[in-house]
Amino acid sequence: MEMNIGIDKEQRARIAEGLGRLLADTYTLYLKTHNFHWNVTGPMFNTLHLMFETQYNELALAVDLVAERIRALGFPAPGSYREFGKLTSIGEAEGVPAAQEMIRQLMEGQEAVVRTARAIFPVVDAVNDEPTADLLTQRMQVHEKNAWMLRSMLES
Repeated sequence: MEMNIGIDKEQRARIAEGLGRLLADTYTLYLKTHNFHWNVTGPMFNTLHLMFETQYNELALAVDLVAERIRALGFPAPGSYREFGKLTSIGEAEGVPAAQEMIRQLMEGQEAVVRTARAIFPVVDAVNDEPTADLLTQRMQVHEKNAWMLRSMLES
């Protein structure tokens, strides 16, 4: 059945493609954050363990929101490590880094998600896709705040 939500299929496809990259970045950051939650050590253990848990729980909810928006636009959401690996801009951690390096990598990951979300806005704005714009704005607010908090932990 043909979809008619006031945005043509080509534009919906472009938005869904951008959201697929956002989904991949979000899921990759989720996995990295969860990994660091499990493996963090050192004098900041309790603080970081709890902070990382809060962040990965929020990311777990976010992946569902992004994937469901892709589906609402009429396209399948990527959902495999292979697909995410091709789409993400966030690199995997090598081994188990020290706590300060975990913080740095997660800060960079949060900023990467913001850049990915921001890059989708031109096509979203051009077709007045307010639901996607709202989702992107909310995601950017969360990731910018998380990046700020992580960056603050790196300052001496």
